[in-house]
Amino acid sequence: MTQAKPSNPEVRRPVDLARAYGLSAQAVRNYERDGVLPPARRSPSGYRRFTEAHAKALGAYLALIPGHGYAAGGEIMRAVNRGEIDTALRVIDRGHALLQRDRETLDAVEEAVPLLVGVERGPQARTAVPISVLAHRLGVRPATVRKWERAGLLQPVRDPVTGHRRYSPDDVRDAELAHLLRRGGYRLDHIAGVLRQVREAGGTEPLAASLRQWRHRLTERGRAMLTGAARLAEYLDSGADT
Repeated sequence: MTQAKPSNPEVRRPVDLARAYGLSAQAVRNYERDGVLPPARRSPSGYRRFTEAHAKALGAYLALIPGHGYAAGGEIMRAVNRGEIDTALRVIDRGHALLQRDRETLDAVEEAVPLLVGVERGPQARTAVPISVLAHRLGVRPATVRKWERAGLLQPVRDPVTGHRRYSPDDVRDAELAHLLRRGGYRLDHIAGVLRQVREAGGTEPLAASLRQWRHRLTERGRAMLTGAARLAEYLDSGADT
């Protein structure tokens, strides 16, 4: 038997919102429970009665996710629904600041490529450094450097007397490159493949391809942030901040 549609066209059931966005009705109910959607009024029989404002809230949340992620998107919507607009805007500002940081990191990697993976290198007369010096230089813990070694990113030699790791200038170069790519969001296995190809081929094309993909992801994230902001503005204009 087909359930009758509500007599008020402004009132929507969970399933109505769910179908519009390819979700399940339970997901819509969960979003309301978690504060991502504002509280819905209940019918005399206890059923949720959503409105156009809820539809705009759902659209805003789903649009925020690609640019800001699930956690930040939820934080933004909960703040808006509490009437704490400044709090929501701070989360958005933080997301843009992170994007700007990532752009600057990518720019730094691109500028460093000739130095990091250039075929023509100067004399290898510099002294190899221990793991503590390398970790300090990168601003990471020694345990992180050892993890990179286990993943195949680094190939240090061992001191024949002490057995301690010693990192050559090439190892330091690879560690700097690995660190920069990790900040770009690449997995360790991907970075290991890039470094291996650079070492074997003696060229920068594998790295160049990775950097192009990284910049594409940043561009898509920036565009997604614009879309999320537009949807959130529509929701705010509907009276969510009053």
